[in-house]
Amino acid sequence: MKKIIHAWNKASLIKRILIGMLIGGTLGLTLPNISGIGLLGDLFVGGLKAIAPILVFALVANALSQHQKGQDSNMKTVIFLYLVGTFAAALVAVLASFIVPIEIALNSANTEITPPDGIGQVLSNLLLKLVDNPVNALVTANYIGILSWAVVFGIAMREASKNSKELLKTMADVTSKIVEWIINLAPFGILGLVFKTISDKGIGSLANYGILLALLVTTMLFVALVVNPLIAFLFMKRNPYPLVWKCLRVSGVTAFFTRSSAANIPVNMKLCQDLGLDPDTYSVSIPLGSTINMAGAAITINVLTLAAVNTLGIPVDFATAFVLSVVAAISACGASGIAGGSLLLIPVACSLFGISNDIAMQVVGVGFVIGVIQDSCETALNSSTDVLFTAVAEYAAARKK
Repeated sequence: MKKIIHAWNKASLIKRILIGMLIGGTLGLTLPNISGIGLLGDLFVGGLKAIAPILVFALVANALSQHQKGQDSNMKTVIFLYLVGTFAAALVAVLASFIVPIEIALNSANTEITPPDGIGQVLSNLLLKLVDNPVNALVTANYIGILSWAVVFGIAMREASKNSKELLKTMADVTSKIVEWIINLAPFGILGLVFKTISDKGIGSLANYGILLALLVTTMLFVALVVNPLIAFLFMKRNPYPLVWKCLRVSGVTAFFTRSSAANIPVNMKLCQDLGLDPDTYSVSIPLGSTINMAGAAITINVLTLAAVNTLGIPVDFATAFVLSVVAAISACGASGIAGGSLLLIPVACSLFGISNDIAMQVVGVGFVIGVIQDSCETALNSSTDVLFTAVAEYAAARKK
């Protein structure tokens, strides 16, 4: 037994996660009625979600309190990359929908969720999150609010004594250590998540929406493996694929199964640390990216909206498609502040084509049906890109020096 435990601890985390995936998938197919296995996944995701708000606040506040005037954090480049990446993904989704036009069966969808009235409401909700009560922001995992208050506290702490700054640094270090412990449990957590997904839904449950799902997944893969590497190459002027692959392999895999950008923040922080990136940058860019870097959400919004447009026989010209991409990119930035994520922003995009809210909510219902795979791929793309663009910004700045 000691030899097995030693061999397990010696193996890389990715290998252990793959073993967990294999065991979870096998048990989900052969013994789907075993109780308790799925709880491992819930506990893992719950642990990540619980520690992430504290981690973000501690790291951002500590980084800003220690920040020296004139020190470059590359944040302007990171934010630019986030916005360009999201808009590019939205455009690719439009082109993919033109190349492979898809129609969907619009049946009545029973949902009590109310979508936003328009982009104005999306942006208003986003801005109001900035001034949320700091305690409530931590409790509800409102990362926009957590970031804004962490910035305020961090800047204020610059005037504090050296001992006070050391206390804040110790808090950040202790929180990071707890995160490391939780991440080491990832193989067992992902085992539970894979088991729960397969035993609850079954592999054949998505067959009726196979073409729509294939278009969504293919578009996201194209953005992850072609568009994002192209953007990275233009900035770094070197082969981007080793970095792209590592981000997908480490961040994308865990995000795929947790299906939560918030839960993946600790994983991304650890990956940035392993890549040797500047904590002053990634302690801010990673939690910010989980809120505004939403390429996967933009793809989901555009593909499902244009599927509804095709079903209803509404003609779409290039100008309208371009406006749709802008709307999808802006809306995607507010996706994390809306209950239901990107799917609930589809009615905003549908309103551009005069599609009624009743029909738009039917499209949302279709989105929930395929959500098992769609949301997993979307989160994997979003979260892995947070690390990718943070690293690209730093490598590009180093190249210029």
